[in-house]
Amino acid sequence: MALRFGIEEEYFVVDPVSRKLVPRAAAVVRRAGAALGERASTELVAYLAEAKTSPCDDLDKLGEQIRSMRAVMAAAAAAEGVRLAATGTPVLGELVPAPITRGARYAESLAFYRGLDDEQSICSCHVHVEMPDRERAVQVSNHLRPWLPTLLALAANSPYWAGRDTGHACWRALAWARWPVAGPPPYFASAGHYDDLVGALLECGALMDSGTIFWDVRPSARLPTIEVRLADVAPTAGEAAVFAALVRALVQVSSDLVDAGERAPDPPPETLRAAYWLAARHGPAGRGLDVRTGRPATFGEQAGHLLAHVRPALRGAGDLDAVARGVRRLVAGGTGAELQRGAHRRRGRLTDVVDAVMLPGQ
Repeated sequence: MALRFGIEEEYFVVDPVSRKLVPRAAAVVRRAGAALGERASTELVAYLAEAKTSPCDDLDKLGEQIRSMRAVMAAAAAAEGVRLAATGTPVLGELVPAPITRGARYAESLAFYRGLDDEQSICSCHVHVEMPDRERAVQVSNHLRPWLPTLLALAANSPYWAGRDTGHACWRALAWARWPVAGPPPYFASAGHYDDLVGALLECGALMDSGTIFWDVRPSARLPTIEVRLADVAPTAGEAAVFAALVRALVQVSSDLVDAGERAPDPPPETLRAAYWLAARHGPAGRGLDVRTGRPATFGEQAGHLLAHVRPALRGAGDLDAVARGVRRLVAGGTGAELQRGAHRRRGRLTDVVDAVMLPGQ
């Protein structure tokens, strides 16, 4: 039986005329909450609204949930006189310091992290995949690490920041990397090792609390899942669902390797860091570094290796054709980053870029 999975994703609230960010997320979330309940929520920055699916066991069901929740969020935004955009970084707006959402925890975060919170205007997608326990989640995390740069490249949807092209396909990943506990997770010998390290980070003041563990893979603190949190928010519901299915398949294969007693590769941190930057710089069409071999390889080539690696799980879940088509399209120039730059090339207007990633129905 396929593992259950779901996603959380964030959207920017934008003015329908200027297409700049506006701090109206709380109003949008209040209105959307009538239909979504706690599945709609605010985030640290008042420009961001978040929505979550329920757990699913089927790709088609997940895709329908994502389309439905996006429709609810878009309708709520329209009723408040604003719009929602699905991009990893803001295309237009005066962004620093970002307005912080009201609440005791957000105020504590601002006092703790200072300038990092001021510049935290980014939107991501988190994929949750069910796990039997935290020990399994930590061991699976080790097996995911070599594939994280490839996943990052495939999910690139943040080339612009505040009116300029950054020259990167995924600028969000570089903005996020400045946080003290972020990016690819370490290799953990056990759940106890994970807990010991987190305890040390809390004790020394690198973490405000366990909710500020921002590694790109972590055992969820509140759900029986492993959370893969490295992706930009996807421009469409279909792309979000396909990416989640790819992640689920990778988690399934990794769990099977844990059952078989196979030790996970442990690439050097400096190699993994370089591969992350190359993925963020170029996306799947560009040159990269295969951390499994330490040799240059395009992320398109690595995406092919990833598909081959997870093929048994994709086939078992009935997702092989849909995911393979989706990955091929991304590698051929179909990422959100390419969508945004294509919109800009047509008339040279950044407002067109925002329009290209607006949630439908607005």
